[in-house]
Amino acid sequence: MKSSEIRERFLAFFHKRMHTVIQSASLVTPDEKGLTNATLFNTAGMQPLVPFLLGKPYLVDGKQITRLVDVQKCLRTVDIDGVGDKTHHTFFQMLGNWSLGDYFKREAIGWSFEFLTSKVEGLGLDPTRLYVSVFAGDDNAPRDDEAAEIWRDVFKKNNVEAGGDTSKGEAGRIFYLPAENNWWEAGDSGPCGPDTEMFYDIKNSHKGALLTHAAYTKADEAQEIVEVWNDVFMQYEKKDGKIVGKLGKPSVDTGAGLERLTITLSGSDNTYDTDLFKPVMDLLKDEKTSLRSRRIVADHMRASIFLIADGVIPSNTDRGYILRRFIRRAVMNTEKKRLDVAEISKIVDTFISIYTECYPELAEKSALIKGILGDECAKFAETLEHGLKEFEKIVARVNFTNATKLEGMANIPARISGKEAFDLFQSYGFPIELTIELAKEKGIVVAVDRFKEEFDNFFKKHQDLSRTGAEQKFKGGLADANDPMVVRYHTATHLLQQALHDVLGEELGSQKGSNITPERLRYDFNGVKLTDEQKKLVEAIVNEKIAAKLPVNQVILPREEAEKTGARHFFGEKYGDQISIYFIGPSMEKAYSKEFCGGPHVKNTFELSGPEGKWHFKIQKEEASSQGVRRIKAVLA
Repeated sequence: MKSSEIRERFLAFFHKRMHTVIQSASLVTPDEKGLTNATLFNTAGMQPLVPFLLGKPYLVDGKQITRLVDVQKCLRTVDIDGVGDKTHHTFFQMLGNWSLGDYFKREAIGWSFEFLTSKVEGLGLDPTRLYVSVFAGDDNAPRDDEAAEIWRDVFKKNNVEAGGDTSKGEAGRIFYLPAENNWWEAGDSGPCGPDTEMFYDIKNSHKGALLTHAAYTKADEAQEIVEVWNDVFMQYEKKDGKIVGKLGKPSVDTGAGLERLTITLSGSDNTYDTDLFKPVMDLLKDEKTSLRSRRIVADHMRASIFLIADGVIPSNTDRGYILRRFIRRAVMNTEKKRLDVAEISKIVDTFISIYTECYPELAEKSALIKGILGDECAKFAETLEHGLKEFEKIVARVNFTNATKLEGMANIPARISGKEAFDLFQSYGFPIELTIELAKEKGIVVAVDRFKEEFDNFFKKHQDLSRTGAEQKFKGGLADANDPMVVRYHTATHLLQQALHDVLGEELGSQKGSNITPERLRYDFNGVKLTDEQKKLVEAIVNEKIAAKLPVNQVILPREEAEKTGARHFFGEKYGDQISIYFIGPSMEKAYSKEFCGGPHVKNTFELSGPEGKWHFKIQKEEASSQGVRRIKAVLA
């Protein structure tokens, strides 16, 4: 069974059982503080829904929904060193169905079993090859005998022998495991509860036989049985690390990894031979590298494509750093240590053909994805050759030091210093992980702790240097607010920002800096190099809004009310209690552009066309400003 059929069957199965199908949330967690953004990315299927699992109503068209089903995009880097084996990945997809204070254990367990085993509606797995685990109990909460009894009922109803009590040494199909295996909680306070996990005998190694606890543990460790489903029962409330009672409305979070299910149902022993990866692996088959390296290229390129589609661009911090690390690790695992435009295009097009039906935004952003990958790979290629030469010089120094040590110091090997590792990072774009990997191949240790000290010192200096520029950015970068041309260019900058979002999408085009003089405007934004066609389109949009003679108005609102208008502003910036908003258009609701801004601005966009109405907005130059930031210089003439 292909991944697309598994996905379709899953959504249809639960939709038939009154679940509302919802779209995957972005890989990127929201910038606002809250329960869902403890990590840079959504790392689990339940993460975007935590507020609703904690009691916030889930509303669709004003109606509260209590049953949901989705396929959520997820990304983790914790297993990055395992990528290249049969099953570890950075990007993955989680199937999930959710009860928000609606049904509970009996329905969740029954539907899980039915979907896994039904040949008509589900996956058609052999029920005699299923084994399940439940919570064994501890000082915080009792053993989940309720879930165990439900499982016995389900097995009996479907003519599957459940066996005896495995906690007493008897052979059976239901196993009791401790909290580290079968308990879920979001932290020291909040909802929590036991879970039940379903395992499948992939190769039919045990022929449906009942197992003792020891035999089950051995089979699990040998990966003869693998987890295919998990139901979490949020039924208790925890405060300061202690359970204080039961929830009035318990919830259910159930799910399974699409990649793992696809392996189980495809007859393969690895993800890369399934339809999720095989077309790309076929593209890479002529690479004279190891199978592991080809798998790393495929995995990291897939993750990079989805990250870029969700608005991430390469940089040296946070999400952008993760993306850069993926791209550079992919490049380092190719035969030539290089990915050219044609190769990138083929890989992107192939992945899009695999996933576009489920994620149409990939096809819509194909040119953007290729552009960012192409730019990043080209930049890395420019520095890589010089960086490798510098790395070899460092290795030679380390080897010489080790070879000429005084007697008695032979057991203290020299290593790559923190400063050397930092210089490779700062001057040649080597992520510390790349330096560690290259050093490991040569049996050399890197002083990682000292590297972190060097990096922290550098970052603090960079913050101090950036503060003055940031202050000007938030003031609008006006050279002389009393000059009529400066005022015109200020309004033109607002039109330019919105036009860039119209052309590039919401993720790109956001202001990163601005400087306005009587002669021109300069606007820095997050994005990649614009094509000639995109520049012409941006110009056309701005000139259209100028010709439309749109009114420019100002309102002053309390901060909370101002934030609800949807006006653009700098997230994380500290604003006062009263906010000035300038909007361009007949009303706030129908405005073409609206931003938190102190002004000043023209009264009507037609003023940008000059005294005789003959001026036009023209982009004079578009260039790189810094890593991941582009700069536009434009005039009215």
